[in-house]
Amino acid sequence: MGDRPSSGEPQSLGHGAEREGLPGQSAGLPNIYAALDLGTNNCRLLVAQPAQHGFRVIDAFSRIVRLGEGLSVHGRLGEAAIERALDALHACAAKMKLRRVARARLVTTEACRAAANGKEFVARVAAETGLQLEVVDQRTEAMLAVTGCAALASPEAEAIIVFDIGGGSTEIVWLGGRSSGRSPAERIQTWESIPIGVVSLAERHGGVDVGPDLFEAMVAEAMDALRKFHVRAKPALMRRGFHLLGTSGTVTTVAGLFLKLQRYDRRKVDGLWMRDADVSAVIDEMLAMDYDARAANACIGKERADLVLAGCAIFEAIRRLFPSPMVRIADRGLREGILLKMMFEDGAWKRRRMP
Repeated sequence: MGDRPSSGEPQSLGHGAEREGLPGQSAGLPNIYAALDLGTNNCRLLVAQPAQHGFRVIDAFSRIVRLGEGLSVHGRLGEAAIERALDALHACAAKMKLRRVARARLVTTEACRAAANGKEFVARVAAETGLQLEVVDQRTEAMLAVTGCAALASPEAEAIIVFDIGGGSTEIVWLGGRSSGRSPAERIQTWESIPIGVVSLAERHGGVDVGPDLFEAMVAEAMDALRKFHVRAKPALMRRGFHLLGTSGTVTTVAGLFLKLQRYDRRKVDGLWMRDADVSAVIDEMLAMDYDARAANACIGKERADLVLAGCAIFEAIRRLFPSPMVRIADRGLREGILLKMMFEDGAWKRRRMP
């Protein structure tokens, strides 16, 4: 999933509009940045200031809004979903005003790209909240997600497959060569955005009662969608130190269950290395749960109980096509990439290369 369980800790925000006149903008505080990511499933905001090593988060917001609910069936954003998103965006606008954000980028992804009324929704958001959403293309989404989490790739690895399982799409990238001071963009060998995410996959197959046969059907669909990328990126498997790096609510949920957390804790999850066998064991554990057990689990919860196994099916497809002894878990991604990019463009870290 493109969303992660909320730990209550500040996260990062996005920017869809670099413009004058953001709510509460103050010329006296040019170093307050915001990044907002309105995805198919979740609305998430980060407000931050540059720091010596990256940035310091000042405020954060995360809420499941299911903007893409029913989109795969009707081709449009539904009114109930729009109202949920608007309510969350009003809350984000209030936080940005309170924190006196000077520069922001507010992005929206697959739901608005795919919906027949996506542009109409963006206009309504501007009229009702004052926020100017930017509908980013698939390449931009993939590049920002990679920028946000690439620092977690092993510096010794000569090839990494980075993936972000979202609500309506999944972005997957092959990073080649060691970092050696190069930016993630300079290391990209090939990338793909497949129109399969946790919401769309769960709506097609069902997410409440998921047995082994249904799970395998979801895995098969995801593998089919990934075939072309697999052909191009298969050489990565032969490179020294190859491993997977995943960012999404799916992988952080898997990590939370592996750690047996009673309450999700980003500090314990972000950067965690998991063995392939441990990932398999956790997915098997979730498959053995019924809906009520998933909903009652502190690392899954009621809001994700009908989506998490669809996410695990996409994760499983990636693992089967790109087998790796280790997977690194990232609780960071698109919003962090947005913040780093804006701060770099503004010269927040002089003589520093793009992270």
